[in-house]
Amino acid sequence: MSAENPLADSVDNLVYEPVQVHEGGIDLTVSAIYEVADPGRIDFGGDELEDADLEPVPTDLRDPDDDYGWWDLDGGQYVVQHNEFLTDPDRPLLLQPRNELLARGGSHPTVQVASHLPLIPLTVPDGGLELKENARVSTLVPIGPGRD
Repeated sequence: MSAENPLADSVDNLVYEPVQVHEGGIDLTVSAIYEVADPGRIDFGGDELEDADLEPVPTDLRDPDDDYGWWDLDGGQYVVQHNEFLTDPDRPLLLQPRNELLARGGSHPTVQVASHLPLIPLTVPDGGLELKENARVSTLVPIGPGRD
């Protein structure tokens, strides 16, 4: 168990734990961004439920020696996949956008998670947004009573 944050035992595949794990929660990083190429389907009974077709958004290296690229996103809706995944939290957790994302006009919904981290919609402002691979865009925090 992490001395700084007991939630660290519930998250695996952290990019760099000393920066991501803090007393306020655990910051999660972007591994992939997708555009919805063809719509998904949702019906009442679930017999016609279909996933949307997602196409990965490519990254560009700013310098040929860079290890990580950048996504240059136009305004609109995207889907984010995190690097990290949940191992087996002992309680539900809240996934929320980081203040750094919000301050630049980007956002994603705040959702309760319990067994896995879902793909999550990302809203990018009309002026666009530049995200570097492994950027910290979300924070995972405990919910309610017993909050650490």
